[in-house]
Amino acid sequence: MRDIHRTIQRPATVLGVVVSAALLAACDTAPRAEQSRLNYQTPAQPEGGSGWTEKPGWATEKFAVAAANPLATDAGYQVLKAGGSAVDAAIAVQMVLGLVEPQSSGIGGGAFLLHSAGARVEAYDGRETAPAAATENLFLKTDGKPMAFDDAVVGGRSVGTPGAVRMLEMAHREHGKLPWASLFEPAIHLAEHGFKVSHRLNTLLSGEKFLHQDPVAKAYFYSADGQPLGVGAVLKNPEYAQVLRAIAKQGSKALHEGEVAQAIVQKVRSHPTNPGTLSVQDLAHYQPKKREALCHDWNLPATVADMPQRGYKVCGFPPPSSGAIAIGQILGILGSTPAATMALGQDGLPTADWLHFYTEASRLAFADRALYVADPDFVQAPGGSWLNLLDSRYLQERSRLIGQQSMKVAQPGNPTQFKVSHGPMPEQVEYGTSHISIVDAFGNALAMTTTIEAQFGSRQMVKGFLLNNELTDFSMAPKAADGQPIANRVEPGKRPRSSMAPTLVFDKATGHVIMSAGSPGGAQIIHYTAKTLQGVLGWGLTPQQAINLPNFSSLNGPTLLEAKRFPAATVQALQARGAEVKELELTSGLQAITRGEAHGKVFWFGGADPRREGVVMGE
Repeated sequence: MRDIHRTIQRPATVLGVVVSAALLAACDTAPRAEQSRLNYQTPAQPEGGSGWTEKPGWATEKFAVAAANPLATDAGYQVLKAGGSAVDAAIAVQMVLGLVEPQSSGIGGGAFLLHSAGARVEAYDGRETAPAAATENLFLKTDGKPMAFDDAVVGGRSVGTPGAVRMLEMAHREHGKLPWASLFEPAIHLAEHGFKVSHRLNTLLSGEKFLHQDPVAKAYFYSADGQPLGVGAVLKNPEYAQVLRAIAKQGSKALHEGEVAQAIVQKVRSHPTNPGTLSVQDLAHYQPKKREALCHDWNLPATVADMPQRGYKVCGFPPPSSGAIAIGQILGILGSTPAATMALGQDGLPTADWLHFYTEASRLAFADRALYVADPDFVQAPGGSWLNLLDSRYLQERSRLIGQQSMKVAQPGNPTQFKVSHGPMPEQVEYGTSHISIVDAFGNALAMTTTIEAQFGSRQMVKGFLLNNELTDFSMAPKAADGQPIANRVEPGKRPRSSMAPTLVFDKATGHVIMSAGSPGGAQIIHYTAKTLQGVLGWGLTPQQAINLPNFSSLNGPTLLEAKRFPAATVQALQARGAEVKELELTSGLQAITRGEAHGKVFWFGGADPRREGVVMGE
């Protein structure tokens, strides 16, 4: 097993039973004839669980795609097999996810896409924007206090201008190989011919409190007697298929202008109790952005898991996402603590000592996140560069604040003696999203995290898809307790801060991309992704083993542990250090693909979260 883990880092002489089994698992779909163009074929429709479903881990040689639903993964697989690029596959995957996993993402939301072609890394920003008519008081009640989260979410008030489709169109112009229109064929076929409701979708519908309030959503997701559609029920969505046909033919214009745009605006502005301000001009004028990826070095010592000293370049998404900064800060701070040389415990789990250092580093990172991070078109980075928050000297200084007892709540730092003109944002609920990781046969790699924010978004359905509630990712309160404006407050045209953390990792010695990873999960995305990076690159695990590790975090408050996954002794040891420990469900949806070598061949090792229904496919 140890040698198999090492194949991710360096060549090994024996591939072994684990990889052989993984290769078989990767080929569990019947082989298809070689294709020069996409000729979509409907796969078998497995039903994934919403609890814990063991995943074997997968290994492929040419390409791989990991996504949150087997039908979506298969769509990406067929595109790659037909000669498509990673971006081509991501488009097909996203359109199917919007159909079969509508609670998490879709054409009514936004996405961050990180793409590498060799050493070149590009960041495509399809984050939603606030309407031109929005004000910083959008979520304040008449008494001046912030609305309750659910009151703000449900309806038109929370809906931002969607950006995913227009961003994917931009990426396709630069990196697509198959025709744009062909990439919509899988989702159109499934929407017209039907797909089976998965156990996860049924479970989430069963626990949903607000979706049935929208007559359109109620008619689609529930039976005549008001019960959610059962597992295995065949669900068709001809309206969604019609919209996709228009986008396939006309591009993003079909969504952002004309009949569909007018229907979106009508839905948002005519909500009977909680209307929004989105306009047809907001939709027509939306533009995705191409940003510079945020990359930092991560150097690991030679003493962990009997592995040599390693150096990596970790690339993530810059603000308005907080993911890359927070992950980089956590890993960087840990590198200056005893945690840098701590291995997993004998039980294969993170030890209480390591968790103490991790959660303290998290508190420090989240304190900075709350003060500094927001849309860079509206808010200046400390000292003019977000990399100042990742400066090694600054992180060493922050690490010295960690003692033997928990600090419980950390205070933000100031890496450049930057004059801070904002107040910290109070902790606020974040939800949702889905993640896609892909490597293609041309040497390109992609990590894309996509979202409509909360479960089922704003609970408003139009033309066969759900609208986002992304504006609740802004601070509900525009000012801090001391009256200072909050960096992440609502402003017209602004992109709300995100925790999405699509991540690509490169070996500094060779320049090879060696990992694509990410997860859904609101603010917990940061911790789920950091856990997987640490597990694979720090502890030498396979991606599946790293994903399987129990989840843990702190958002600069209590220490949060995945329920029933840690020994009582670990909980007690953390409490003895002064931490308030809460055990709860931490339902990640991690996908990860890593590069390994054996027998002189390159393999792609894939993992999908057992807590959700995703799989990995490839050849």
